[in-house]
Amino acid sequence: MNDPLVARMREFGTTIFAEMSALALRTGSINLGQGFPDTDGPAAMLERAVSAIREGSNQYPPGPGVPELRRAVSEHRKDHYGLDYDPDGEILVTVGATEAIAATILALCEPGDEVIAFEPYYDSYAAAVALAGAVLRPVTLRPVEGRFTFDPAELRAAAGPRTRAVLVNSPHNPTGTVLTRAELDEIAQLCLERDLVAVTDEVYEHLTFDGVEHVPMATLPGMRERTVMISSAGKTFSVTGWKTGWICAPPELVRAAQTVKQFLTFTAAAPWQLAVAHGLRHELDWVSSLRADLESKRDRLTAGLSAAGFEVYRPAGTYFVQTDIRPLGFTDGLALTRELPSLAGVVAIPTQVFYARPGRGSHFVRFAFCKRDEVIDEAVSRLAGLGAVRPAGVDRASWR
Repeated sequence: MNDPLVARMREFGTTIFAEMSALALRTGSINLGQGFPDTDGPAAMLERAVSAIREGSNQYPPGPGVPELRRAVSEHRKDHYGLDYDPDGEILVTVGATEAIAATILALCEPGDEVIAFEPYYDSYAAAVALAGAVLRPVTLRPVEGRFTFDPAELRAAAGPRTRAVLVNSPHNPTGTVLTRAELDEIAQLCLERDLVAVTDEVYEHLTFDGVEHVPMATLPGMRERTVMISSAGKTFSVTGWKTGWICAPPELVRAAQTVKQFLTFTAAAPWQLAVAHGLRHELDWVSSLRADLESKRDRLTAGLSAAGFEVYRPAGTYFVQTDIRPLGFTDGLALTRELPSLAGVVAIPTQVFYARPGRGSHFVRFAFCKRDEVIDEAVSRLAGLGAVRPAGVDRASWR
């Protein structure tokens, strides 16, 4: 039988996260690849999920989400950002942010429409655009004075007559950059001039460092009416396996996303929703402690990677450190990360897989620091000798 998979999805295959996590298990390597913590979230929130199960919250909840969570999300948006969203029409609970993004793109894009995204981008973006039969138009983030940013002229050049939406991820995975208000203003002006929808992935909204402010796109003038604001509990509360996210948007955009979402998963698990409502209302002090802890872990890992010979880009947010491998003599991140378990007993993620044009990111490798200190220390110790490694019979500069 010929490959039954539709042509537009054949380029995706197994995700790099599955490949590298399987490699870590197979080799016994330290996994600094996939972005999940190795400790649990706040105990009281976990207990709220257990009690919800015991109390009988085990059947289908309402399609838009449990009212208690929708109200908690509404309160959170108002308290933190001054954004007023009606819990009964402007908030939709989803199975994580990944479903929220997919449902939104499928709802808004006809075949042939175009979606702008900043590369490197989280890998589900390209897949969601392909599922919709739409076309992804990448705008490249490049290092400038130690942080990744974009050229406003390239952003404007990417917008054409079929452009429907701009996907904006800040704090940004995988570069760790947090877009400034000036950068967001550039995106907002384009959206307003071209009548575009901004789809904002803000799952790391509470995980910024060094006093850097996260500014939601929906707070900019004229943007609440054209922004689909997406976040989730996974990163905020260290419960990535719960897959509980949400959309905040004007009613017509929520209705569009829900029309699609109801035929993807219909609804999200009730116990997690009730627990996350508790988290949003009672556990934000815990989140503040998490942020401080992650900032310390970031410093721990960046110092170790720098000492090992990587060029390190200090992230302003997220779980991740972006590195340039060329100072170590390597030029192909995919090749390096596939060999890194045997070279150093560590797994990382090659950033080039997050580019529409992989050559632009072939020299970058991403490491996660959302791990226990002793795990980070052991990984750094293992990587310390990488600069002296030479694959047998292979010239380092041409190792591909």
